[in-house]
Amino acid sequence: MLALGIISFGCKSTVPKKSTATQTPVEKHGDLNVVGTKIVDQNGKVVQLRGMSFFWSQWQGGFYNRSMVKWLKNDWQNTIVRTAMGVDMGGYLKNPEAEKEKVIRLVESAIQEGIYVIIDWHDHEAHKHTEEAKAFFAEMAQRFGQYPNVIYEPYNEPLENTDWATEIKPYHEAVIREIRKYDPDNLIVCGTRMWSQRVDEAAENPILQRNIAYTLHYYAATHKQELRDIATQAINKGAALFVTEFGTCAADGNGKVDEAESRAWWAFLDQHQISWCNWSVADKDEAASALKPGSPTTGPWTEAHISASGQLVRQELLGKAKLEKQ
Repeated sequence: MLALGIISFGCKSTVPKKSTATQTPVEKHGDLNVVGTKIVDQNGKVVQLRGMSFFWSQWQGGFYNRSMVKWLKNDWQNTIVRTAMGVDMGGYLKNPEAEKEKVIRLVESAIQEGIYVIIDWHDHEAHKHTEEAKAFFAEMAQRFGQYPNVIYEPYNEPLENTDWATEIKPYHEAVIREIRKYDPDNLIVCGTRMWSQRVDEAAENPILQRNIAYTLHYYAATHKQELRDIATQAINKGAALFVTEFGTCAADGNGKVDEAESRAWWAFLDQHQISWCNWSVADKDEAASALKPGSPTTGPWTEAHISASGQLVRQELLGKAKLEKQ
């Protein structure tokens, strides 16, 4: 576990004011809050975070390190990263301490670097693991709830054959109650039915707790205008959305990078000021990976290491970061 130095426990962390040019994202924005359909910062200004999601922790855990977070912040201009703690298939349920330690390492790294971080229970059947999730998030909330950096994501992608009203929503409510025992105010992003696509169902039957947003996932070559229309319906019904995961390719992680649809999605997210994380920081031999096989797990990366998807996403990250600094 990394030492957190001057950051103290017991209350929300505060840091000395710096000039805007030298502030970290968390120094600039502080606590995040849902107001209507937007996520706003400590000054009431709408925030749109952009960054990378890590891969399933049990399979690409080598990337879960401080150097990687620092590289993504500085070279890719990430204002947020997302952990993806694998739960089944050899993950947390089998090796809880090992997988939890990877998450802790990334969260502490994000706090040190002054960026936001999502703690994701990366599970497709989380409602079948409610007690384990409650215990995990209770521990995370006690450990990190005082830091404005932290965002909770209790259910990565509920499957198509689950039900929002009777399975997914009650699960979220149980985990939220546990988190709120120790952390009364940090943002919680709740997964929705059908691989976190049916945000319209959640908007029709929302979770009646404060500071709740809903997860929208897409893969650009598969999910196009029809899913953007569903997202628009949810927004029109009053839901705040957060894209905690998206890909530039097909939903199976393969095929060609669809640049045109990726840009259509980014335009939509910019229009609605929706934050996003790209899947994924991995060197797996698939189109969704930001890296080519054999790339360094701590950086630095040259162009030769970065995949077609990674090149496109990095270009978008750098371009938007430059615009925001003007």
